[in-house]
Amino acid sequence: MKLAQRVSRIKPSPTLAITAKAAALRAEGKDIIGFGAGEPDFNTPDHIKQAAIDAINADFTRYTAVEGTLSLRQAVAEKFKRDNQLDYTPQQILISCGAKHGLYNLTQAFLSPGDEAIIPAPYWVSYPDMVRLSDGAPVFVRCDIDQGFKMTPEQLDSAITAKTRLLFLNSPSNPTGATYSRDELKELGAVLRQHPGVLIASDDIYEHIQLGDEPFCNILMACPDLYERTVVFNGVSKSYAMTGWRIGYAAGPVSVIKAMKDIQSQSTSNPTSIAQSAAEAALRGDQSFIATMNEAFRERHRVIVDALNAIPGVQCLPAQAAFYVFAEISEAMANRGFHDDVAFGEYLLNDAGVAVVPGSAFGMPGYMRLSFATSLDLIEAGVARIAKALGG
Repeated sequence: MKLAQRVSRIKPSPTLAITAKAAALRAEGKDIIGFGAGEPDFNTPDHIKQAAIDAINADFTRYTAVEGTLSLRQAVAEKFKRDNQLDYTPQQILISCGAKHGLYNLTQAFLSPGDEAIIPAPYWVSYPDMVRLSDGAPVFVRCDIDQGFKMTPEQLDSAITAKTRLLFLNSPSNPTGATYSRDELKELGAVLRQHPGVLIASDDIYEHIQLGDEPFCNILMACPDLYERTVVFNGVSKSYAMTGWRIGYAAGPVSVIKAMKDIQSQSTSNPTSIAQSAAEAALRGDQSFIATMNEAFRERHRVIVDALNAIPGVQCLPAQAAFYVFAEISEAMANRGFHDDVAFGEYLLNDAGVAVVPGSAFGMPGYMRLSFATSLDLIEAGVARIAKALGG
């Protein structure tokens, strides 16, 4: 059987693969501490779960509109107005099976063969393969640790060519937890104004997971004049501990959202009706859960950053948001005879019983991503194992 050529362009998600391998080892009875999972370790709040139960009992179990229920799209519009001072109508909003699904819809709807999409590295693992599956060409902009893992205006300007059609901006970032300030976004916006053919995909999925005091800002909040050139992506997975419910949303120009809807109509159709009811309850209900969750993440963040920086040869910048740290480990690896972060990740998993995601999965070899969406006890024990493995 000959498979389609597009399959050879991509690889399975490394983060999901690491999580699955760690789970398999646990099933064999091995003691594995996992820093791989990109999901909060909190339970979905009770009022959200009750909304889903009520939807089932009300027999809200049939197809909805492809783009999602009107009431949920109205709730999303209200969220954008309340939290981001952005005005959208329900016709400008698409509900999908997670923000990942929405981003995939965009690449399918917007990219043609040979089109370029700029992806700052380190990047979320799925961006490049989404572009490749759309017959586009990912263009990587390396953003090193000494620049806080953030792209400069000069780098952006140099990366844009006549073929550039799309720019991914993920702030707060997976894998680094870095965020662009309002002023930094304004500087990027000044470059983008010179290239009106470039659409911006603003991936805001970690908007509410804030570790510092600086308020969230995306590029559209910093540069309102880019409204007709920006699609904003978000969802309920991270903010409300609803990863398995699979509800994300996108807002943008009507023409782009309609094209994304048409793509979705031929793939999944509507997201699950029951999950949509739960997402509406999340957006419209009590928001205090977010502050409670963030308080725990801030303490965990402090512990893991201090512990990693105490290991010889490891450098770990504090994150500003999300629940990841991205540690530079090339010196520590070399001291132990490793020059491949994938091989080192295998060593940590099999010999030290710790699951991390190698930096090469995010386009930055010589690093490792650790999710601190786990307990303080496991964080301390897991980093202690890493320190022992590195001879620290």
